[in-house]
Amino acid sequence: VKSTSQDRIVIFQENALFPWLNVVQNIEFGLRQAGVRKERRRDLAMNYLNMVGLSDFGDANVHELSGGMKQRVSIARALSLDPKILLMDEPFAALDIHTRQSLCSELLRIHDETNKTILFVTHNIDEAVLLGDRVILLSHSVGKIKREFTVNIPRPRDLDDVAIRDIVYEV
Repeated sequence: VKSTSQDRIVIFQENALFPWLNVVQNIEFGLRQAGVRKERRRDLAMNYLNMVGLSDFGDANVHELSGGMKQRVSIARALSLDPKILLMDEPFAALDIHTRQSLCSELLRIHDETNKTILFVTHNIDEAVLLGDRVILLSHSVGKIKREFTVNIPRPRDLDDVAIRDIVYEV
């Protein structure tokens, strides 16, 4: 990869929302850069805002949102560009455990609806096994793969399931 592309969108640990724009305007930002007509931008923004459960917050300012809500807006903005892959760099790390678990469930639902490829980086082994079909364990050396684990357990997955616990333990 040598340049940026709408085919791959990154969602960072800390939201990258523009504080001077409201929620809908934040989602529309990339669409405007991509040359999408104004009427279509609004429709797409509202569709993805609804998908992440924030349809009542379109006019809200960024500072009025919780951390989890901000991450949902970031996800909606990324999805609105219809990328082939979402690159998620510890997007839930700064959130409390309840919000984190809720967003993991939401991400699985969104994945089911969109069938997008998601590369999800996390230090949380439970989260990796609950979300992933494959878990890639990196070594201490930068960029070196230590081991790959396949998770062939249907969703929804439960951390109390013995098979899940076995994979978590193995990782």
